[in-house]
Amino acid sequence: MFVLLYTGLMQSNAITLVWFKRDLRLHDHAPLAAAAARGAVLPVFVVEPDILRAADADAMHYRFVCECVVELRAQLAALGQPLIVRTGDAVEVFEALRQQVAFDAVYAHQETGNALTYARDRQALAWAQQAGVAWHEWPQHGVVRVLKSRNGWARTWRARMQAPQVQPPARLTALPALSAGALPSAEALGLTDLHPAVGQRSGVQQGGETRGLATLHSFLTERGGDYQRKISAPATAAVAGSRISAYLAWGALSLRRAVQEAENSALPSRAKRAFLSRLHWHCHFMQKLESEPEIETRCFNPCYEQMRAPHDNTQRYLAAWCEGRTGYPFVDACMRSLQATGWLNFRMRAMLVSFAAYNLWLDWRLFRDFLARQFLDYEPGIHMSQLQMQSGVTGINTPRIYNPVKQGLEHDPDGHFVRRWVPELADVPTLFIHQPWKLSAMERLACNLKEADYPAPIVEHLAAIRAAREHIAAIRNSARHREVAGEVFDRHGSRRKARDRATDASYRKRRAKGRDGRRFDQPGVHEKQLSLFE
Repeated sequence: MFVLLYTGLMQSNAITLVWFKRDLRLHDHAPLAAAAARGAVLPVFVVEPDILRAADADAMHYRFVCECVVELRAQLAALGQPLIVRTGDAVEVFEALRQQVAFDAVYAHQETGNALTYARDRQALAWAQQAGVAWHEWPQHGVVRVLKSRNGWARTWRARMQAPQVQPPARLTALPALSAGALPSAEALGLTDLHPAVGQRSGVQQGGETRGLATLHSFLTERGGDYQRKISAPATAAVAGSRISAYLAWGALSLRRAVQEAENSALPSRAKRAFLSRLHWHCHFMQKLESEPEIETRCFNPCYEQMRAPHDNTQRYLAAWCEGRTGYPFVDACMRSLQATGWLNFRMRAMLVSFAAYNLWLDWRLFRDFLARQFLDYEPGIHMSQLQMQSGVTGINTPRIYNPVKQGLEHDPDGHFVRRWVPELADVPTLFIHQPWKLSAMERLACNLKEADYPAPIVEHLAAIRAAREHIAAIRNSARHREVAGEVFDRHGSRRKARDRATDASYRKRRAKGRDGRRFDQPGVHEKQLSLFE
């Protein structure tokens, strides 16, 4: 389908600008291959200060991107034309380059980003139309632009993942007298990554296509055999998880390549099925933001818009949660680990959001950008969808309220993870490591544990979730909620089952009320249908 976009324009003297954004790789890159088939290629990466300084961006993201760009530049240079780097507004950069190099087309991948990048892409398209420059975009994975219906979406995803990978060009024509440009440092751009719980980050994954492929291959051949059993605990998931999420998010690895190599790997069948399922859900969640960009700032279901109004403790609770000082050791350990490394397994991410949303009764928009800055694999489409799902404001997913003590006992029974990330509790006996408030005064003295060193629980768990359930139930039982929930499901619900659930009135009614046979404190129906973050 996409070959037709450029075969008719084939001419040896044509110059095409290939705009690299969140697709920082050489292999399986359709715009690059199409541009090379058409003629000379002007590969460009734009450092955009306004986007890099946005509330959801972090210096950690930029450093990872720079590592990807450095490798990509060397790869393209080996083919004959290095990557051109410019800093500034994308439209202004394109116009300046057009004055130097008479390119007549821009090729790029479609991007499902935040409101800033969406507006930027629209401005770039308007510039191209005004300047008489042809504009062509290719889908990068399974997200469908201008999707009319979710029916059949899974078949489209499968067809795209089964299509042959696009091979890189054998060579590129050098464009003379054009400066390659430099990558400014994070410090020069005014970007910082100091965090209240851990200070400077350490142990963050490094970027680049080569590292992405090596990470995928080590998972498929060495680390992934017990994938489905070891991805729930943060310590074991750090090894047994795929750890390719950041490479997918920034495009250093194509999703299609990951899917195909996984399908052809020697992973045990159960691990393979679980991993491929998560790769599918990656695009399922991104599609929600693509189809409804407004979910970046408003709830899927408007019935929840005013549910979590600010309360007297909002700012105090938010600060304690962000700093990893809630008084719940496993919650705090997960937060500090995330801030230090830029990564946390999915289940623990869900627990952090659950604690903020239900125990602390914080609106998801209060911590949306904070968490985006902590995740090296920040993908806006997944991020917005998951925050709302884990906060219980979609209206079509069962609210999942995690018990932080139970999670700690199950996934860190010996307390090693807590002791590593909450060193204030290093001397607390294992029996009390997840509930230090149960220590007697004498036991606290023996552990050298003072309340000034580590706080008491910020809220009482059972009382907090009891109040949360009452608020949610009052909204879910309304006729308006049932009506709107059906509309949300029609737009965004999964159609993976053999029968089309969107046409099943009984199913839609039960989902709209949250009646899928599970209690609010149990894992929800999608617990095994998690996405990128494992």
